[in-house]
Amino acid sequence: MLDHLERFRAHLEGLFDVVPGDVAVVIHPRPVMMSLAAPWLPLARMVSAPAGRRYFAGFFGANEIHVLAPAALEKRASAVPGSREALMRTPFREYAHVVVGANNDTLPPPFSPATFRRYVRSAWLCEGAASYLAGQVPLMRAAITRRLREGRRPQFPPASRDALVLGGTVFEMLAREQGPEACAELARAPDTRSPRRSIEDVFGRPGATVERDWTGYLASLTSA
Repeated sequence: MLDHLERFRAHLEGLFDVVPGDVAVVIHPRPVMMSLAAPWLPLARMVSAPAGRRYFAGFFGANEIHVLAPAALEKRASAVPGSREALMRTPFREYAHVVVGANNDTLPPPFSPATFRRYVRSAWLCEGAASYLAGQVPLMRAAITRRLREGRRPQFPPASRDALVLGGTVFEMLAREQGPEACAELARAPDTRSPRRSIEDVFGRPGATVERDWTGYLASLTSA
């Protein structure tokens, strides 16, 4: 895991100015142990859309990431294609959170009452950037399909309860159109700006047009 994280860190150095290297990795053999370390994690899982709850398998701080052990991640996976692979990328996701926060002063880490409020408000960006950078989006096609079938039409950008499942699709679509550098630019967008304004700037077209294309992109994911 540490070797893979080091290679992932080297990859992110090509996209971000600040890529922390002195980050501790805490591995929890059982979910209950991780929940004791982060009592808010079960609550975050509970308020998330059902399709994304199993993917709350780690958390992050300023100088450390916490993840379930590989055996626990495998046990948490469902039988649908991609679930196991997406969960096994949880360490990359949590480290990506650290990198995004290090390059965006308005987002955690570190966590404080102010940055936590910003995290909730910009959850689509925080979770979307982490999911995209970790390579989880193509692996979560089944979760995306389930979310679209079980709930109302999602907001754009995705609401906080949908951030873990759908946030990465905004970045994945942007990467296909503008490249990874544009995704890094969006991840650095300050919380003080309107989300739609940040999206319009990186996509280079009106937000209504991006939303229409995003809806079509989600449909293509669920129909393939």
